[in-house]
Amino acid sequence: MVYRNLEECIIDLEKNGHLVRIHEEVDPYLEMAAIHIKVYESGGPALLFENVKGSKYRAVSNLFGTIERSKYIFRHTWEAVQDVMSLRNDPIKAIKNPLKYIGTGLAAWKALPIKKTGGHPVTLQEIQISDLPLIQHWPEDGGAFITLPQVYSEDPDKPGIMNSNLGMYRIQLNGNDYELNKEIGLHYQIHRGIGVHQDKANKKGGPLKVSCFIGGPPAHTLSAVMPLPEGLSEITFAGLLSGRRFRYSYIDGYCISNDADFVITGEIYPGETKPEGPFGDHLGYYSLTHPFPLMKVHKVYAKPNAVWPFTVVGRPPQEDTSFGELIHELTGDAIKQEIPGVKEVHAVDAAGVHPLLFAIGSERYTPYQQVKQPAELLTIANRILGTGQLSLAKYLFITAEENQPLNAHHEVDFLAYILERMDLQRDIHFYTQTTIDTLDYSGTGLNSGSKVVFAAYGDKKRDLCLEVPNIFNELREVEQARLAMPGIVVIQGAKFTTYSEAQQELKELCDDIQSKGPIPSCPMIILCDDSQFMSATINNFLWATFTRSNPSHDIYGVNSYYENKHWACDNVIIDARIKPHQAPPLIPDPDVAKNIERFFAEGASLGGIKL
Repeated sequence: MVYRNLEECIIDLEKNGHLVRIHEEVDPYLEMAAIHIKVYESGGPALLFENVKGSKYRAVSNLFGTIERSKYIFRHTWEAVQDVMSLRNDPIKAIKNPLKYIGTGLAAWKALPIKKTGGHPVTLQEIQISDLPLIQHWPEDGGAFITLPQVYSEDPDKPGIMNSNLGMYRIQLNGNDYELNKEIGLHYQIHRGIGVHQDKANKKGGPLKVSCFIGGPPAHTLSAVMPLPEGLSEITFAGLLSGRRFRYSYIDGYCISNDADFVITGEIYPGETKPEGPFGDHLGYYSLTHPFPLMKVHKVYAKPNAVWPFTVVGRPPQEDTSFGELIHELTGDAIKQEIPGVKEVHAVDAAGVHPLLFAIGSERYTPYQQVKQPAELLTIANRILGTGQLSLAKYLFITAEENQPLNAHHEVDFLAYILERMDLQRDIHFYTQTTIDTLDYSGTGLNSGSKVVFAAYGDKKRDLCLEVPNIFNELREVEQARLAMPGIVVIQGAKFTTYSEAQQELKELCDDIQSKGPIPSCPMIILCDDSQFMSATINNFLWATFTRSNPSHDIYGVNSYYENKHWACDNVIIDARIKPHQAPPLIPDPDVAKNIERFFAEGASLGGIKL
């Protein structure tokens, strides 16, 4: 089925048991988000909120809450899109198998956007920002945010829809210093597509016209987050994935998506910013208040009976996890084409995606008769850490297959494989004074931090401990040592105060461990605030360890030393305690959690959902 709009998708999902309507009035302040999270965590259906307090508009969430439902939505275009993406990644396929790909070019051509001169439902009524469902997700958020926008801008040097950028950048609607109905905040970095357009507009000395589309066919939403190959625009991809050309027009010089449910138009002026945030973000913490571009609102449109789509961002996994899985399936082997020698790169969702990468590469440099060690893997690691969104990573664990197949998505087995083979005197490589994710506050400042590569190749060097070695019971100042996974012990320490004190504490800990004798079976030790929480699940370990540490500042080593500027040790210790400068974690409001139970009671709209 080809959806012409969001309403048709909602009706189809409901008919086939994928959506539930909530008839009761719901407060957009915290309640809608809390309901969404509870239903998402249970693997439940999409939700249509029919009675949003303070707004006449309905809202829908959890459309992409499961990979199965996401693929159901795109079931009639999925194969054609994969063919086009495959062809973009490897054009020689069309030559080798012309009959198979004869329709691919036609499908792409049919996906080109089409300009319409009349009949634009979304512009039939002009409204204000205050009329929208102003949804606040977390208690400390700075206000209400749009979490599933399609932000459209055009290249000032080459205007037109084929030189446009469609991106998903969060939008703050109220709060802080924003003048309601006249100003909103856009959160994006200058290297993004819209940032490039803004830079060009700034050099011309004029404002950048921006259109924010909300709703429309679900394919339009997914297109705004797709990492597309060169030459394939988000607008064309939206038409391809939806099975229907992107319909647009221009009003007052602004591009309008004719199929959107809502459109906000406005201008960004050179140098004009206002504080944006805090906002509960995908690392599981608040991104704090920082100056970001200010958009002066021109007009706000809504089509009759419009529906407001939203999602909730928080500690993974969340609904955006499905986005990542969809992207991975659609892009297929794109990373292999972009980085020769790469077989797989897994951005670990449980660790917030950007902080931690697991990668499998090839190792062809070392002749079989010589000592096996990472060589080509280090070249590949440099390429990975210099590529697109992957460059935001802090930790990269990389290895190559030898006598057994590996899967980087099997996190415990993959990490154990590396720890069994890594030479801690040779295979740890730091990058200091560099960039990390804007939303990661473990570093030395906004966008500032470090990276480390743990590489491994060759024969197994050690057996990993399957229980906490006895030596940890003999250490001073060590509490509640627990096993997180084979080869990794977590220990509980005092609350972090300052780095100077931490350095002294870790020096004493390393010296104490060294004095007791070697522990080769435990190559990695994690110092944390709560070892019971850290060791309870592998997801807790991955999240807390890699979101709360900055490699250059928080990695220590037993018997550590430098040789020709290369750092080496016998055991790695990562200080994953919460630092005073880090953003606070997301904690749900307990009163709200209690209040929303009424929606799940027998006879209520969500009473039939299995939790």
